[in-house]
Amino acid sequence: MNRIILNETSYHGAGAVKEIVHELAARGLKKPIVFSDPDLVKFGVTKKVTDVLDAAGVAYALFTEIKPNPTIENVKSGVEAFKAAQADSIVAIGGGSSMDTAKAVGIIIANPEFADVRSLEGVAPTKFPSKPILAVPTTAGTAAEVTINYVITDVEKRRKFVCVDPHDIPVVAFVDPEMMSTMPKGLTAFTGMDALTHAIEGLTTKAACEITDMFHIKAIEIISRSLRAAVENKPEGREGMALGQYIAGMGFSNVGLGIDHSMAHGLSALYDMPHGKACAILLPLSMRFNAEYTGEKYRELARAMGVKGVDAMSQEEYRKAAIEAVEKLAADVGIPPDLKGVLKEEDVQFLAESAYADACRPGNPRECSVAEIADLYRSLM
Repeated sequence: MNRIILNETSYHGAGAVKEIVHELAARGLKKPIVFSDPDLVKFGVTKKVTDVLDAAGVAYALFTEIKPNPTIENVKSGVEAFKAAQADSIVAIGGGSSMDTAKAVGIIIANPEFADVRSLEGVAPTKFPSKPILAVPTTAGTAAEVTINYVITDVEKRRKFVCVDPHDIPVVAFVDPEMMSTMPKGLTAFTGMDALTHAIEGLTTKAACEITDMFHIKAIEIISRSLRAAVENKPEGREGMALGQYIAGMGFSNVGLGIDHSMAHGLSALYDMPHGKACAILLPLSMRFNAEYTGEKYRELARAMGVKGVDAMSQEEYRKAAIEAVEKLAADVGIPPDLKGVLKEEDVQFLAESAYADACRPGNPRECSVAEIADLYRSLM
């Protein structure tokens, strides 16, 4: 049996954010609190949404204590801000950081017995849906606006933990490429490769099914043809990435991921590395590690990446071609090929143990040990 959970409603295309007022009114929501990170406020991105609220006379509070890798303290502060504002909903504007913080806060407000943020790790037995979240992504990568997952950093324990909860999904997503037009090249590349990683890991994870394969193959096709143009800030690239990353989220949220993400979580927590950058560096490595356990899926992956003549290739050839196509895309958008100068030998064992314990690791198509994960890390040093 397969379970598929998606938003109640989603809007796609330029100008989608204008529908926020309608959705608030239709749901009887009168006092949202806007969650957005300080840089988005500073550079006027958040204002694109708050101007819509202001024009309609919607009262709202603003919360911006959000880090790029949101922490337990960020969540606690968000809970207090929600209560102080006497809010009834959250408008989350940003990338995964804003939305992950909003999800944790919305869940805790609705389920106060989980006030200890660490208690939400894994699949927490929450009873009630999150306070309504209306999500406006400003990056094309995390797909947090359509997933049942969120990730929080435990600074004290130097690790990230994954929370999986059907109750946390935003009720409405506004996927507006105009909200993504100010992303710098590096961030566009990192988040775009994160989206590609979602699609590839979702395609090959143990729980994959025909419904999610459909999403993931189409997402790979759209992302592979759009990311280079998005990095150059071309409208067609932005539009393609906005859609492709969302479709990838429709899939992986329902079937899980694998060791790429479990290894990336540790890197971004320990070295404060952008999550998408960590995923991108690890992607060809994890694909090679898993190749023999993916059946014929790399043939369709290669085809979606634009590789010609895959039907005439042997299994070894199309698997190699799929990985090389991913490496070429990563190189074209400026992803480093390794972790030289970043990863330290003294951290490898801790990272490997953290990756093994991560909620994404059991979905990997190939079983792996702590020692094998450590060797994978070392191969990038």
